[in-house]
Amino acid sequence: MAEDITTTVAQTTPEPKIDEVKALADIKAAHKKILAEIGKVFIGQTKVVEEVLYAMFAQGHVLLIGVPGLGKTLLVNSLAQLLDLQFKRVQFTPDLMPTDIVGTEIIEENMKTGERNFRFVKGPLFTQILLADEINRTPPKTQAALLQAMQERKITSGSTTYQLEEPFFVLATQNPIEQEGTYPLPEAQLDRFMFNVRMEYPPLEEEITMVRATTGGTVGSLSPVLDGIRIRELQEIVRRVPVSDRVIRYAVSIAEATRPGREKSAGFVNDFITWGAGPRASQYLILGAKARAVLHGRFYVACEDIRALAFAVLRHRIMLNFSAEAEGISADTIIEKILKAVPEPAA
Repeated sequence: MAEDITTTVAQTTPEPKIDEVKALADIKAAHKKILAEIGKVFIGQTKVVEEVLYAMFAQGHVLLIGVPGLGKTLLVNSLAQLLDLQFKRVQFTPDLMPTDIVGTEIIEENMKTGERNFRFVKGPLFTQILLADEINRTPPKTQAALLQAMQERKITSGSTTYQLEEPFFVLATQNPIEQEGTYPLPEAQLDRFMFNVRMEYPPLEEEITMVRATTGGTVGSLSPVLDGIRIRELQEIVRRVPVSDRVIRYAVSIAEATRPGREKSAGFVNDFITWGAGPRASQYLILGAKARAVLHGRFYVACEDIRALAFAVLRHRIMLNFSAEAEGISADTIIEKILKAVPEPAA
């Protein structure tokens, strides 16, 4: 069925311009090279790597969730090298203050004149890729310091606003099993993350390959594939990808299907969801689908792109109630049911 959909969309989508055709070929080649390079040091987890790349090229941020030891930090560090971007890591702890990540003003004295002036010392937020490690271990006040940077790509200190250098990505990690001494992310902050990407234990054969590769005497070196200027150009190309009204309607219908109390809400949605995804989920479904299409060499978006990203976009935007928790129903279970219940719009 996916092939029929793809054929229909391709026939109704305008042909890309010559420069866009070349750009698509370049992006597809870069995508392939990134996966090959990162495979030298980060074994397996291809789906995770691709979802992070989709978010980056769609100018979104990612929340990586997984138990310790799966390579979340290694993944982010490796991507920073491959994309030739400034990289900083912040270990979020209970005593971390907003000024520790944003920066602070210090008094500086001119030794010749004796004059004293305030000088702003930039914090680690002034980078291009920020790894916010264990973001749920720091208090809400410090978590909130990320909000303006993530949404507006700006930082305000006192009366001065500083523009962050583009591209700017926040990749935050969170441990799903250790909850003692943590501060759950507020919904407003969760919504700023384009994707919630879950890292699972690797299959047996992948883990054997990983152990063999990482316990030997040689460590793979990474060669940059793209730089900041080229990434910004590719982000603009992603934005220009046309999307049919049919695909937009499908994305919005999926987001709307997560909301309880609506006229067409399914019974399982009313029974197990306190509140569902807002309009930002629909926007991120489309933007992520555009990036996915471009990285796979297509200048059009199909419904299969929306389905492929539904879990990453929706799982942190669905608030389950007590009944769902009591019955062991997860957000992913709900999303799977929604994808089966929501039909593709007629062409």
